[in-house]
Amino acid sequence: MDVIVGVVSDTHLRDDPDCQAFLGRLARDHFSDAQAIIHAGDMIDSALLTAFSPLPVYGVRGNMDAAHPDLPYKRILELAGFRIGLIHGWGSAFGLEERLLQEFADARLDCLVYGHSHYPLNEQRGALLLFNPGSPTDPRQAPFPTVGRLYLGQTIRGEIVRCG
Repeated sequence: MDVIVGVVSDTHLRDDPDCQAFLGRLARDHFSDAQAIIHAGDMIDSALLTAFSPLPVYGVRGNMDAAHPDLPYKRILELAGFRIGLIHGWGSAFGLEERLLQEFADARLDCLVYGHSHYPLNEQRGALLLFNPGSPTDPRQAPFPTVGRLYLGQTIRGEIVRCG
């Protein structure tokens, strides 16, 4: 049976009742069977890390999260036997994946989760899964708002989920 991890990024939300209601709907509609949540940065308010309680939430600081120095810039998670690199990203969307891969050049990863571009990506590159869940609140050039799901079983695979 797969371990399911909900993945979200670029929420750009403040901790208020409307935000809590929105995140409650995300949890109910898309992550009800998840065992953990990953937030790939730009949450704006780090109180959002508790919005999916009692699930464990793993986050990193995005370029809009400068007020949250308690969040790491990048990290490596070990979940269900897989090594998942987690980072937000910076700069132009052009060449973003290559810059982020350089950040983890000395690490053996099964998956790299990132955000920043607001554009979803679920792409296998050799043995590595590159995964960007997009944004559930501000899809920019993406056709619709999205979140992601990772399935950790015999292999690791991702799914981009339309929301909103």
